[in-house]
Amino acid sequence: MERNTETKKPAQQPVADGKEAGAAGQIALPFAHRPRFGRSDFVAAPSNAAARGWVLDAEAMWRWPEGRMALWGESGTGKTHLLSVWAARHGAPVIEGRRLNAQDVADLFQEGGFRALALDNADQVREEADLLHLINLVREQRMVLLMAGRASPARWLVSLPDLASRLRATASVPIGQAEEDLLRRLFLRLLAERQMVVAQPVTEWLLRRLPRNAGAIRDMAARLDAAALASGEKVTRALAAGVLESVLEEDATRP
Repeated sequence: MERNTETKKPAQQPVADGKEAGAAGQIALPFAHRPRFGRSDFVAAPSNAAARGWVLDAEAMWRWPEGRMALWGESGTGKTHLLSVWAARHGAPVIEGRRLNAQDVADLFQEGGFRALALDNADQVREEADLLHLINLVREQRMVLLMAGRASPARWLVSLPDLASRLRATASVPIGQAEEDLLRRLFLRLLAERQMVVAQPVTEWLLRRLPRNAGAIRDMAARLDAAALASGEKVTRALAAGVLESVLEEDATRP
């Protein structure tokens, strides 16, 4: 593994817990990888063109019906990234849907100071009443709300009639499956983020065999990084093949 640990970004600090001895008797120090969610890091492609138009256009959000928009698509298509870019541009707090609760919403609105709000994994909110309460508050305060989920809001399984009505009235825009060029550029960017030097024949070999979705590409980059750190070796085809096998096995068991 050709890697200069002395040039690691300041934001990436060694993790004291979970040190593993590498095959060469070294101590592998995992570095906390933080994905870059800046505007310039978003890989534009035809599959996300419609979403970019509705989310990144400075004036578009004022044309959202009911002041709400939902990004939807499969895991790894870039929903969280696009939502984060929008939130940073408009000074919007980002709420994780799986941790949404009424008290946090009340505290957030009491604090105030924002006119836009982002809700990631909105289709995974545990309590329907909390999501309904949030949508109603945003509407009452004349704010704008951007949500992200795996399906169009009209297809979310909810039992509260009022929430179902609000979701049907929410505009939505899909992000499609990534194209080949997008997957290649994404993979190279992820390797660069992790300061990994991988020979082109190895990256091309992997790209021909990986599942055709961005989630698998992200997973592969993370596992390659961990395997190279643990072994203290370069990313060879042999090492990559071992990691690829585990990625394919897990992908085959996903529903």
